[in-house]
Amino acid sequence: MQWIDTHAHLYSKEFAQDREAMITRSLEAGVYKMLLPNIDEASIPGMLDLEARYPGQCFAMMGLHPCYVTENVKAEMAWVQEWLEKRPFIAVGEIGLDFYWDKTFTAQQHQAFREQLEMAKAYRLPVVIHSRESTRECIDDVKALQDGGLSGVFHCFSGTLEEAREVIDLGFYLGIGGVVTFKKSGLDKIVEQIDLQHIVMETDAPYLAPVPYRGKRNESAYIPLIGQMVADVKHLKIEEVAAITSSNAHKLFKSI
Repeated sequence: MQWIDTHAHLYSKEFAQDREAMITRSLEAGVYKMLLPNIDEASIPGMLDLEARYPGQCFAMMGLHPCYVTENVKAEMAWVQEWLEKRPFIAVGEIGLDFYWDKTFTAQQHQAFREQLEMAKAYRLPVVIHSRESTRECIDDVKALQDGGLSGVFHCFSGTLEEAREVIDLGFYLGIGGVVTFKKSGLDKIVEQIDLQHIVMETDAPYLAPVPYRGKRNESAYIPLIGQMVADVKHLKIEEVAAITSSNAHKLFKSI
């Protein structure tokens, strides 16, 4: 079986001591491609270094995570634009809105999100959307700009079934990770009712490790555990989940 982890921060400091061994474990688990969302300007060198060390296996995105948007949003959008102009990336991400930690820069978050959606259209790239405590707002922002030129994934989807259907109607995928293995998350009930053609697999490593590693560091090697849960919920063979979700990832991220 071959899997694609569509969202993993493998350049993170949490992997500083065993990064090479962690990636080896992932490859041995059948996770043959790992997609790297950017966080802020400081995360770029480590991300690009990892991509260079694992060509054809690690792939970089470019974007500004909503938790790192500040009052200097104009300057922040300038460096995102500069990098997108400088070299190819597989997507614009991780972008979006986060109203869980802090709402100080809500207006700036919306501005950054919309500007990066426009950049994605200009460069004909998919987007990877972070929507913590903001699924409704993210859907509305995408709807306002969707003219057929936007595609992407709602990473770590945490909305309702109705919102999941809205996301699909917009031409987007749902990113499903370790949360689907959590007993009281309710995500399994949503996955049960969504066709596998609309789902991609992800870890969000080093965060949100699936059961039985919940609360510990996550890594791409755990993708098959998430895949098994999806297979169980949907009464499918795990091989089918691997094949269809990997095909979906290739359709969305055309340059991987």
